[in-house]
Amino acid sequence: MTITRAAVVQAATTPFDSAGALDRVEHWTAEAARQGAALVVYPEGFVGGYPKGSHFGAVVGYRSPEGRDEYLRYFKGAIEIPGPATGRLGSIAREHGVFMVVGAIERAGSTLYCTAIYVAPDGSLLGKRRKLMPTAAERLVWGFGDGSTMNVHHTEIGRVGAVLCWENLMPAARMAMYQQGIEIYCAPTAVGLEAHHATMRHIAQEGRCFVLAANQVMRVRDFPDDHPRPFGDDPDTLVSNGGSSIIGPLGDVLAGPVYDEEAVLVADLDMDDIVRAKYDFDVVGHYSRPDVFRLLVDTSPKAPVSFTAEAGGSA
Repeated sequence: MTITRAAVVQAATTPFDSAGALDRVEHWTAEAARQGAALVVYPEGFVGGYPKGSHFGAVVGYRSPEGRDEYLRYFKGAIEIPGPATGRLGSIAREHGVFMVVGAIERAGSTLYCTAIYVAPDGSLLGKRRKLMPTAAERLVWGFGDGSTMNVHHTEIGRVGAVLCWENLMPAARMAMYQQGIEIYCAPTAVGLEAHHATMRHIAQEGRCFVLAANQVMRVRDFPDDHPRPFGDDPDTLVSNGGSSIIGPLGDVLAGPVYDEEAVLVADLDMDDIVRAKYDFDVVGHYSRPDVFRLLVDTSPKAPVSFTAEAGGSA
């Protein structure tokens, strides 16, 4: 029997301020490690911020100068991967001897991506996972990931991967992860709906894997004073209500969901439970029917411009 103790951090962060967010990662990782966690999962956009309530000055056919300035602030609060911020994350992981999956806003060129970062206990950067499909107004400020980061990492604690927020409603994306043998399915999100918890339980049953769902708890006071206030001016008003959880491979709830407060959710994952669960249902194995259904996944990077040089050309 192999047991992995996993933790999900449900906490407030510092939108537009990545340095402040990294300080909070350090604090909460220390707490999770104190409770014996070998893996710590953070919410979507924890570093850089999920700008809930922002409209970035956009209406159909027009973008305001104020909205462009707001985007500039968001851009400056994002991080490069790899870069100084991932180096700091590596130091935190190494200090506490834990794997980490951290939601962040990635800056690449002049485009932002909603990304999950994988960090190993030795401090190395295992990789990143860019969100394929931003939802609704997220498309104003985030680019689209491609299939090149849809991989599952084989580690000593199990096969770890991430699917972000409403990507979890994309059956093809889930199947791509299942086919790679995902065992610890991390779901950084900005959704705290009761229906999302039902989705997490469904995915655990469907994929016969452990699901770790992580969402922030944010109040009006956690945003800058000049942030848009569609939620009102009361500093204690909830903007993001959490709902984080840890689910077993038969859909059983191991921890959570917790709403409206910061928390570290911890559960022991018996990895043998995955095989026990797949005894009667393996979605990419004996229950798959490849004679009827087939899925093609393109994992090649999609660069907008490619350069070639003719062989034998003069210097």
